[in-house]
Amino acid sequence: MDLSLAITLGSSMQIALFVAPLLVFISLLGPEPLTLIFNQFELISLGAAVGIAALISLDGESNWLEGAELLAVYCIIAIAFFFLPP
Repeated sequence: MDLSLAITLGSSMQIALFVAPLLVFISLLGPEPLTLIFNQFELISLGAAVGIAALISLDGESNWLEGAELLAVYCIIAIAFFFLPP
């Protein structure tokens, strides 16, 4: 369990610290640059995702129900982003 949590959380940190800023620099070559300015809903959902991941990994073990709960929460967040007005 420790190895799977280390791999999962480590790859998430790598994406956040390397890929996102790299995409910002690559977008400068295109017609509309990408910024890392988030609106309030994006910050709340990001904080909720971090909090939920911390709560799941706190006890060091997991089961199928916790995984199903994570999938349900992430589906709810995805649906909310789909219906969020621009």
